[in-house]
Formats: sequence, structure tokens, C-alpha cells
Amino acid sequence: MYKILKTEGRAKRAQLETVHGTIQTPVFMNVGTVAAIKGAVSTEDLEQIKTQVELSNTYHLHVRPGDQIIRQLGGLHKFMSWEKPILTDSGGFQVFSLAGLRKIKEEGVYFNSHIDGRKIFMGPEESIRIQSNLASTIAMAFDECPSSVAERSYVEASAARTARWLQRCKDELVRLNGLEDTINKKQLLFGINQGAVYDDIRIDHARRISELDCDGYALGGLAVGESHEQMYHVIEETVPYLPQDKPTYLMGVGTPANILEAVERGVDFFDCVYPTRNGRHGHLYTNHGKINLFNAKYELDERPIEEGCACPACRRYSRAYIRHLLKAKEMLGMRLCVLHNLYFYNTMMEEIRDSLDAGSFAAYKKKKLEGMTNR
Repeated sequence: MYKILKTEGRAKRAQLETVHGTIQTPVFMNVGTVAAIKGAVSTEDLEQIKTQVELSNTYHLHVRPGDQIIRQLGGLHKFMSWEKPILTDSGGFQVFSLAGLRKIKEEGVYFNSHIDGRKIFMGPEESIRIQSNLASTIAMAFDECPSSVAERSYVEASAARTARWLQRCKDELVRLNGLEDTINKKQLLFGINQGAVYDDIRIDHARRISELDCDGYALGGLAVGESHEQMYHVIEETVPYLPQDKPTYLMGVGTPANILEAVERGVDFFDCVYPTRNGRHGHLYTNHGKINLFNAKYELDERPIEEGCACPACRRYSRAYIRHLLKAKEMLGMRLCVLHNLYFYNTMMEEIRDSLDAGSFAAYKKKKLEGMTNR
């Protein structure tokens, strides 16, 4: 059950009750594509850095180790020893970004595995069956993610097909949740809005999928090449046409500034690989902007990554030491940087929630953005 606790303009402070616990929103979901956060981050670490939701990927887990294996081992929660909510991405985006040679048909998509080249077919039913085997808390509907610069006629046809696929996803999940041996019979389903950067296609699609009464709705196909301004415009135009009494999820976004702008426009779920990917390359988020630990000026810097930060890296280690680890290609360096970045994101979401509770989000957003840009 989703309950809005407070609003400020279009910004929402809410909570979503699930079978694996209550999610406080706005929330940033920590991306663990193959049931692990890249950078040697353990489940225990996730508990310590305020992670509420872990996100794994249907396509990647289907390819390796195989969803049937995870099912036999009791589902994803048991497999990775994580008790809180897990959202599984449907695999739609990977099918379109990784596959290279692929054939999209009404029944689904034919493509080759990026691991061993074997032929794979994935359609709405297959995606939902895999996600049911994984037994995640929230399953995402199978969709097509067209390029943001795709022709209008292509985007129209694609969005219409994604809406038809959503109905099939919903029917399949109802069937699976009614079976005796399904691990998580209370799995939720989020539908995905598509339409590239065409306002009218987005709005029409939002209206159409809203009628299917999913447990939540996502904006897909953004942060894939369009400008930030275009993205903010699409969010602004589309969100009012999605159900306000359901969670709104902006997929694959983004920077701290992107998140603040999207919260203001009514979004309350986020995920992105930036904090982990940047962390592995020594790029760190702070309240005074991003720093690159590979810069020579940090060679003798005895300060933590950020003064006052309570993450495992900042509580104990200096910039100089972490820089040394990165230069020496020691895994610990990457690990500490990833932990700091995820802690930064999770803490920012906590601050956003607190500011919405206090009715001071606008002031918080202004101060946060000024701090991160005025270096």
C-alpha cells in the first residue's frame, strides 16, 4: 500500500508498504545488477549505509547463474542474504542496449546473449516468469526502450506495443501469484511509460497504462541521450497524467541535481549506476561538488573525502590513503569510494525526506545545489 504523508508543490513524501518492509520515499535504489553492488560491497555494507532498496536485473540473472537456480535456492532475497525490498528491472533496456542483433516482434524479442552468444527469446510472459522465479519485491513490466531521437512513427508504434505488453505482464503475474509454489505471491508490478521526447505520445501512453491499475508507474527511456532540459520537460508534462496515488519511478536517473529536480516534479523512486561507476574510478560526490582522487593535489591530503561524513570510508581513512589504493589498483580503494558515494546518495534522500516533512524542500534544494556547484 502506498500512502502520501506530505506534499510540497508536486513533490511527494510517501511510503510504500511491501511484503519485505516499508519503503520511505523519495528513495534511491542501490544498483546491484547481478545481485551484487560492483566494487566488493557486501549485503552487510548495504545495511550500514542506509540502503532501503536493492535493484537487480532480470536479463543478467537469467543469463547467469539462471533464474531457475535462484528459484531452487529460495529466491533472490535468500540467495544474496538481503531481507529488505528488491526491485528487478525487466530486462527490456538490456535487450535493446546489449543485444546488437535483435528482432522485435509482437510476441517479444529474439536476440543473442552477450555472454556466450546463445539465442534467447524474451517477451512479457518470459520476463515476468523470470522475475517471479527471482521472487523480487517489485517486478517491472517488459517494455521497449526506443532511442530518444527515434522517428515519431516508430515511437508511436513502440509505445502502443509496450502498452499491450503491460496487459500481458499483468495477466501473467496474476496467474503466477495464484500458483501454489510461487515464492513471493505478493510481488508488485510497476508499468513503464514510454514515448521518447514526444509530449503527446508520453501523455497518451500515461493515460492508457494508468487504466491498467498497476502498483506503481515508471518513466522509462530517459537519460538515454536527450538533454537535461528535455528530460525535465518530459517529467513535468507526463507525471500529472500518471496516478498520483501510486509511486512514480524515474528509471536510470541520475546525478544529485537530476534527482532534486525530479523530486520537485513529483518523482519518488530513483536508480542509477553513477555513484558506483564513478566511485570505482575515484570520482566522489560531496556537498561541495565532485572530486577526483586521482588528482595529484590529494597525494598528501590527510582529510577524509568529506568532513563530517559518517560513511565507512570517511570515518577512518584519508584522501591520501584512498588515492594510494586507487593508484595501486587495490580493490579496497574502489570499495571505499563506492561505499562513500552510495552513502552520500542515501543520505541525500534522507535529507530530502526530512525537508519534505518539515515543509522546507524548496530551501533545501536551493542550498544543496548551490553547495555542489559553488566550488
